Amino acid sequence: MKVVGIIPARYGSTRLPGKPLKDILGYPMIWWVYKRVCSVKKLDEVYVATDDERIKGVCEQFNIPVVMTANTHKTAAHRLQEVSESVVADFYLQLNGDEPLINTDAIEAAIPDEVPDDREFGTNIITEMTEPAQVMDASNIKMVFDNEMNALYMSRTPIPYPFKAIDYKYYKHVGIIGYNKKMLDFYKNSKPGRFEIIEGIDTLRFLDYGKQLKLFLVPECHSLSVDTDKDLEMVIKMIKEQENGKE
Repeated sequence: MKVVGIIPARYGSTRLPGKPLKDILGYPMIWWVYKRVCSVKKLDEVYVATDDERIKGVCEQFNIPVVMTANTHKTAAHRLQEVSESVVADFYLQLNGDEPLINTDAIEAAIPDEVPDDREFGTNIITEMTEPAQVMDASNIKMVFDNEMNALYMSRTPIPYPFKAIDYKYYKHVGIIGYNKKMLDFYKNSKPGRFEIIEGIDTLRFLDYGKQLKLFLVPECHSLSVDTDKDLEMVIKMIKEQENGKE
Protein backbone atom coordinates (compact mmCIF):
# COMPACT_ATOMS: atom_id res chain seq x y z
CA MET A 1 0.00 0.00 0.00
CA LYS A 2 1.42 3.34 -1.05
CA VAL A 3 0.78 6.22 1.35
CA VAL A 4 1.57 9.82 0.45
CA GLY A 5 1.67 12.83 2.77
CA ILE A 6 0.51 16.14 1.31
CA ILE A 7 1.30 19.46 2.99
CA PRO A 8 -0.96 22.23 1.62
CA ALA A 9 0.79 25.61 1.82
CA ARG A 10 -0.77 29.01 1.09
CA TYR A 11 1.06 32.32 1.06
CA GLY A 12 -1.97 34.52 1.65
CA SER A 13 -2.71 33.96 5.34
CA THR A 14 -4.87 36.78 6.73
CA ARG A 15 -3.20 37.00 10.13
CA LEU A 16 0.36 36.07 9.11
CA PRO A 17 1.00 36.54 5.37
CA GLY A 18 3.73 34.36 3.91
CA LYS A 19 3.91 32.15 6.99
CA PRO A 20 5.18 29.00 5.19
CA LEU A 21 8.35 30.98 4.44
CA LYS A 22 8.82 32.53 7.89
CA ASP A 23 12.35 32.01 9.16
CA ILE A 24 12.94 29.52 11.97
CA LEU A 25 16.61 29.21 12.92
CA GLY A 26 17.78 29.82 9.36
CA TYR A 27 15.23 27.64 7.57
CA PRO A 28 11.71 28.40 6.28
CA MET A 29 8.85 27.01 8.34
CA ILE A 30 7.74 24.71 5.52
CA TRP A 31 11.17 23.02 5.67
CA TRP A 32 10.68 22.20 9.35
CA VAL A 33 7.22 20.76 8.66
CA TYR A 34 8.54 18.68 5.75
CA LYS A 35 11.52 17.44 7.76
CA ARG A 36 9.31 16.33 10.63
CA VAL A 37 6.74 14.65 8.40
CA CYS A 38 9.48 12.75 6.55
CA SER A 39 10.46 11.05 9.82
CA VAL A 40 7.21 9.05 9.66
CA LYS A 41 8.26 5.66 8.30
CA LYS A 42 4.77 4.71 7.07
CA LEU A 43 4.85 7.51 4.50
CA ASP A 44 6.28 6.52 1.13
CA GLU A 45 6.40 10.04 -0.29
CA VAL A 46 5.81 13.59 0.96
CA TYR A 47 4.88 16.61 -1.15
CA VAL A 48 4.09 20.26 -0.60
CA ALA A 49 1.02 21.44 -2.54
CA THR A 50 0.87 25.16 -3.26
CA ASP A 51 -0.48 27.72 -5.70
CA ASP A 52 2.29 30.23 -5.01
CA GLU A 53 5.48 30.55 -7.05
CA ARG A 54 7.40 31.93 -4.06
CA ILE A 55 6.67 28.83 -1.99
CA LYS A 56 7.44 26.62 -4.99
CA GLY A 57 10.80 28.33 -5.44
CA VAL A 58 11.80 27.89 -1.80
CA CYS A 59 10.75 24.23 -1.86
CA GLU A 60 12.92 23.63 -4.91
CA GLN A 61 15.80 25.44 -3.23
CA PHE A 62 15.60 23.03 -0.28
CA ASN A 63 14.92 19.93 -2.43
CA ILE A 64 11.36 19.55 -1.18
CA PRO A 65 9.04 17.84 -3.69
CA VAL A 66 6.36 20.33 -4.65
CA VAL A 67 3.19 20.20 -6.75
CA MET A 68 1.68 23.38 -8.16
CA THR A 69 -2.11 23.55 -7.92
CA ALA A 70 -4.83 25.97 -8.99
CA ASN A 71 -5.41 29.11 -6.94
CA THR A 72 -9.17 28.57 -6.86
CA HIS A 73 -9.32 25.86 -4.19
CA LYS A 74 -11.43 26.82 -1.19
CA THR A 75 -10.36 23.90 1.02
CA ALA A 76 -7.32 21.71 1.57
CA ALA A 77 -9.32 18.66 0.45
CA HIS A 78 -9.91 20.28 -2.94
CA ARG A 79 -6.18 20.91 -3.27
CA LEU A 80 -5.38 17.31 -2.31
CA GLN A 81 -7.79 16.02 -4.93
CA GLU A 82 -5.93 17.91 -7.63
CA VAL A 83 -2.63 16.47 -6.39
CA SER A 84 -4.14 12.97 -6.51
CA GLU A 85 -4.64 13.40 -10.26
CA SER A 86 -0.87 13.45 -10.81
CA VAL A 87 0.49 11.65 -7.74
CA VAL A 88 -0.76 8.06 -7.65
CA ALA A 89 -1.24 6.44 -4.23
CA ASP A 90 -3.59 4.21 -2.27
CA PHE A 91 -3.98 6.71 0.56
CA TYR A 92 -3.37 10.44 0.96
CA LEU A 93 -2.76 12.22 4.26
CA GLN A 94 -3.56 15.91 4.66
CA LEU A 95 -0.96 17.51 6.95
CA ASN A 96 -1.02 21.10 8.16
CA GLY A 97 1.73 23.28 6.72
CA ASP A 98 1.72 25.67 9.67
CA GLU A 99 2.67 23.12 12.35
CA PRO A 100 6.48 22.79 12.52
CA LEU A 101 6.00 20.62 15.63
CA ILE A 102 3.30 18.41 14.12
CA ASN A 103 2.67 15.25 16.14
CA THR A 104 4.33 12.38 14.27
CA ASP A 105 2.58 9.76 16.42
CA ALA A 106 -0.74 11.14 15.19
CA ILE A 107 0.43 10.91 11.58
CA GLU A 108 1.36 7.26 12.12
CA ALA A 109 -2.00 6.57 13.78
CA ALA A 110 -3.98 8.08 10.89
CA ILE A 111 -2.65 5.47 8.47
CA PRO A 112 -4.84 2.33 8.59
CA ASP A 113 -3.52 -1.18 8.00
CA GLU A 114 -5.83 -1.58 5.01
CA VAL A 115 -7.62 0.85 2.71
CA PRO A 116 -10.71 -0.21 0.73
CA ASP A 117 -10.51 0.58 -2.97
CA ASP A 118 -14.15 -0.14 -3.83
CA ARG A 119 -15.76 2.72 -1.87
CA GLU A 120 -15.09 6.09 -0.29
CA PHE A 121 -13.03 5.90 2.90
CA GLY A 122 -11.26 8.34 5.18
CA THR A 123 -9.59 8.61 8.57
CA ASN A 124 -9.32 11.32 11.20
CA ILE A 125 -7.40 11.73 14.44
CA ILE A 126 -9.19 12.64 17.67
CA THR A 127 -7.91 13.42 21.15
CA GLU A 128 -9.57 13.85 24.52
CA MET A 129 -10.33 17.31 25.88
CA THR A 130 -9.68 17.61 29.60
CA GLU A 131 -10.63 21.22 30.31
CA PRO A 132 -14.19 22.65 30.22
CA ALA A 133 -12.91 25.70 28.35
CA GLN A 134 -11.70 23.43 25.54
CA VAL A 135 -15.12 21.83 25.26
CA MET A 136 -16.88 25.20 25.07
CA ASP A 137 -14.43 26.65 22.52
CA ALA A 138 -16.20 26.70 19.13
CA SER A 139 -12.87 26.39 17.32
CA ASN A 140 -12.50 22.88 18.78
CA ILE A 141 -14.56 20.49 16.66
CA LYS A 142 -16.24 17.95 18.92
CA MET A 143 -16.62 14.37 17.64
CA VAL A 144 -19.05 11.57 18.47
CA PHE A 145 -18.60 8.06 17.14
CA ASP A 146 -20.01 4.53 17.24
CA ASN A 147 -18.57 1.45 18.95
CA GLU A 148 -16.38 0.76 15.92
CA MET A 149 -14.85 4.26 16.06
CA ASN A 150 -16.66 5.45 12.95
CA ALA A 151 -17.61 9.12 13.07
CA LEU A 152 -21.31 9.83 13.59
CA TYR A 153 -21.22 13.62 13.78
CA MET A 154 -18.93 16.56 14.47
CA SER A 155 -19.92 19.94 15.84
CA ARG A 156 -18.68 23.22 17.25
CA THR A 157 -21.24 22.73 20.02
CA PRO A 158 -20.41 20.40 22.94
CA ILE A 159 -21.85 17.00 22.02
CA PRO A 160 -23.34 14.83 23.35
CA TYR A 161 -25.47 16.79 25.80
CA PRO A 162 -25.14 15.32 29.35
CA PHE A 163 -28.88 15.06 30.05
CA LYS A 164 -28.87 11.83 32.07
CA ALA A 165 -25.18 11.30 32.74
CA ILE A 166 -22.18 13.54 33.27
CA ASP A 167 -19.55 10.81 33.30
CA TYR A 168 -18.50 11.37 29.70
CA LYS A 169 -15.29 12.29 27.91
CA TYR A 170 -15.31 14.84 25.12
CA TYR A 171 -13.13 14.40 22.05
CA LYS A 172 -11.98 16.88 19.45
CA HIS A 173 -10.98 16.60 15.82
CA VAL A 174 -7.26 16.97 15.08
CA GLY A 175 -6.37 18.31 11.63
CA ILE A 176 -4.72 15.17 10.26
CA ILE A 177 -7.11 13.59 7.76
CA GLY A 178 -6.62 10.66 5.42
CA TYR A 179 -8.46 9.86 2.19
CA ASN A 180 -8.46 7.22 -0.48
CA LYS A 181 -8.79 8.42 -4.08
CA LYS A 182 -12.52 7.73 -4.21
CA MET A 183 -13.09 9.91 -1.14
CA LEU A 184 -11.20 12.82 -2.68
CA ASP A 185 -13.01 12.47 -6.00
CA PHE A 186 -16.34 12.39 -4.17
CA TYR A 187 -15.44 15.61 -2.35
CA LYS A 188 -14.56 17.36 -5.59
CA ASN A 189 -17.73 16.27 -7.38
CA SER A 190 -20.24 16.80 -4.55
CA LYS A 191 -22.03 19.88 -3.29
CA PRO A 192 -21.61 21.09 0.31
CA GLY A 193 -23.83 19.10 2.66
CA ARG A 194 -26.62 20.44 4.84
CA PHE A 195 -24.77 20.28 8.15
CA GLU A 196 -21.45 21.20 6.56
CA ILE A 197 -23.02 24.53 5.64
CA ILE A 198 -24.63 25.05 9.05
CA GLU A 199 -21.55 24.20 11.12
CA GLY A 200 -18.93 25.55 8.72
CA ILE A 201 -16.94 22.29 8.89
CA ASP A 202 -15.95 21.03 5.44
CA THR A 203 -15.14 17.50 6.69
CA LEU A 204 -18.80 17.15 7.69
CA ARG A 205 -19.61 16.69 4.01
CA PHE A 206 -18.54 13.06 4.24
CA LEU A 207 -20.94 12.39 7.11
CA ASP A 208 -23.72 14.36 5.41
CA TYR A 209 -23.52 11.88 2.54
CA GLY A 210 -23.00 8.76 4.66
CA LYS A 211 -19.32 8.14 3.88
CA GLN A 212 -17.09 6.25 6.31
CA LEU A 213 -14.71 8.34 8.40
CA LYS A 214 -12.71 6.07 10.70
CA LEU A 215 -11.40 7.72 13.86
CA PHE A 216 -8.17 6.96 15.71
CA LEU A 217 -7.62 8.18 19.26
CA VAL A 218 -4.22 9.68 20.09
CA PRO A 219 -3.75 10.68 23.75
CA GLU A 220 -2.70 14.25 24.50
CA CYS A 221 -2.42 15.20 20.85
CA HIS A 222 -2.34 18.97 21.12
CA SER A 223 -1.10 20.81 18.06
CA LEU A 224 0.46 24.25 17.91
CA SER A 225 -0.27 26.00 14.65
CA VAL A 226 1.51 29.22 13.73
CA ASP A 227 -1.15 31.87 13.12
CA THR A 228 0.47 34.96 14.67
CA ASP A 229 3.92 36.41 15.33
CA LYS A 230 3.51 35.37 18.96
CA ASP A 231 2.90 31.76 17.88
CA LEU A 232 6.02 31.95 15.71
CA GLU A 233 8.14 33.19 18.62
CA MET A 234 6.89 30.33 20.79
CA VAL A 235 7.63 27.71 18.12
CA ILE A 236 11.13 29.12 17.54
CA LYS A 237 11.83 28.87 21.26
CA MET A 238 10.57 25.27 21.42
CA ILE A 239 12.53 24.16 18.35
CA LYS A 240 15.68 25.85 19.66
CA GLU A 241 15.32 23.93 22.92
CA GLN A 242 14.86 20.67 21.01
CA GLU A 243 17.87 21.30 18.79
CA ASN A 244 20.06 22.26 21.75
CA GLY A 245 18.99 19.07 23.49
CA LYS A 246 20.43 17.01 20.62
CA GLU A 247 23.91 18.46 21.09
